[in-house]
Amino acid sequence: MQATAYTYDAATRTGSVLLDDGTPVPFDAPAFDAGGLRLLRPGQRVRIETDGEGEARRITLVTLQTL
Repeated sequence: MQATAYTYDAATRTGSVLLDDGTPVPFDAPAFDAGGLRLLRPGQRVRIETDGEGEARRITLVTLQTL
C-alpha cells in the first residue's frame, strides 16, 4: 500500500503517514527499522505494510516507494 510521510521524529524513529484518502496512521520504531531507512522527510511517498483493520490497523513496515 502507498502513503505519504506526514510526520517523523528522528530521535524516536516514530511518525505517521497519510493514506491516499487522508487518513493519518502512526508508525513505531520497529516499523521504521524494518524498512531499513535512515531518515524520512514529510511529503515523501512511501510503501507501507499493515496488520489488522480499522482502529486496530498498525503499520509493520515503512520504506520508500520506488518506481
